[in-house]
Amino acid sequence: MENEANISIYRAARTIKRRQNTLYNALRSIYDDSIFVGEISQLWPQLPLLANLRCGLWYSSKFHSTCYFKSTDGHTNNWSFNTSRLNLHVALLAGQKGGCIIVDSTRKGKRFPDSMSKTIPIWTCVLNRSVYKYRKKMCNGGVVLAKGNASDEHEKSTSQFTADWDCSLHLPLWVSDTEKAAIDDRVEEWIKELDASGADIASLASCLKKPLRPLWISQKTVIWLNEVPDHDSWDFTPIILVSASSQSGIIQNRTTSEFSWNYIPGAGDDEESWARGLTPNLFWKNAYDLINSGPDICNQKVADIVEKDRVYRAQRGQIAPQVILKSSKLSGNSSDLSHVEPPLSSDISDLNIDLKASDESCTISWLGSTNLAVGTSQHAAEERNVDCILNCDQESITVCLSNAEAYFHLPMVNSKLDRFSLLRNLPSAVNFVKLNISKGKTLLICCHSGKDFYLPSYLEKLHS
Repeated sequence: MENEANISIYRAARTIKRRQNTLYNALRSIYDDSIFVGEISQLWPQLPLLANLRCGLWYSSKFHSTCYFKSTDGHTNNWSFNTSRLNLHVALLAGQKGGCIIVDSTRKGKRFPDSMSKTIPIWTCVLNRSVYKYRKKMCNGGVVLAKGNASDEHEKSTSQFTADWDCSLHLPLWVSDTEKAAIDDRVEEWIKELDASGADIASLASCLKKPLRPLWISQKTVIWLNEVPDHDSWDFTPIILVSASSQSGIIQNRTTSEFSWNYIPGAGDDEESWARGLTPNLFWKNAYDLINSGPDICNQKVADIVEKDRVYRAQRGQIAPQVILKSSKLSGNSSDLSHVEPPLSSDISDLNIDLKASDESCTISWLGSTNLAVGTSQHAAEERNVDCILNCDQESITVCLSNAEAYFHLPMVNSKLDRFSLLRNLPSAVNFVKLNISKGKTLLICCHSGKDFYLPSYLEKLHS
């Protein structure tokens, strides 16, 4: 009986959470937080605004560029300077413009995600020290300088540069001294990894006139508008880190003149679980319409927007996978549908859809005008309308193909578990696809979820 009670409490908690974490609540929360982001960007309009993928990309329609700093690289006792995510373009852009603003968010009730608290500060420190060592090497005769007054002036300026260059590790006040010391002990190791990666430190050293330094701004930061310093007045190149959402980890009820809704901190995070196929670009093209539509018809509007965009791209030969949602499971009285969100699919009978782009049974999705399709391994086992199958799932499947050579099992690991899995398996996949596509055969690429489109997108480009 006790276990049953615990399960019931768990189910009730999950039901409440689903009711609060609706699509409208997420989009309305993002929209409200974007106003704060816009206000901060206007304090330093000369500085480019960057989104930290993927969450940060939801919070503005006017990003100059993107970057990718992972929170996992800043987790306690798991600190890392990842040479596969150098983000050198951010440092170069900051050097050219005098700084930059990076936007991200978090759902965990913190003021800042770990990507901002530690990952980016580690990154700025490693780059600063690498630039310092490079310039010091030049100053000490690491390169041959031309003779004459120009050489003397250059050496003098370089000496002054190295003397004033800040190589300190700057972390926010909420990071303990013990953790700061542990991170600082590993910086030299990361500098060696950066040197071994072959990164172009020379270009960075010539572009960066002042050392990089992070600054932190959240919705609780007090800013005196008549005392906002010009970014050129600082003796460093500012990397202004803006955490878009409110610090509270509790969903807050808010009311407007028309609708009541729940504010979700860090709503842009984990978009696969709530966005229903909507992308930041599509959201900002239709933001005012979606926000003003209210919670009752928001899902249907999103469904229409996503489907029309999919058809638009499919008719132009672009990747246009269908978004398939799992049906909601009802607990208790099956007649109680009050907490169930409307399905994503909408009535699109008035649209002229090319069946080449969307299979009638909706079990697989064709990539534009190519002979390539994508789908789940479960549907691939029953698929009879393709000539050959490339299975990227971990488990092999029994397929309905007449020729055994038309089936190729290439087990691949999700990129979060092994980011090199695709790279290792790509040559074999390309050879199999080339062999069959060149003969005019149709080919289905499948995996467990049918959602990992990195391999299909690469092969589509290769095919076209």
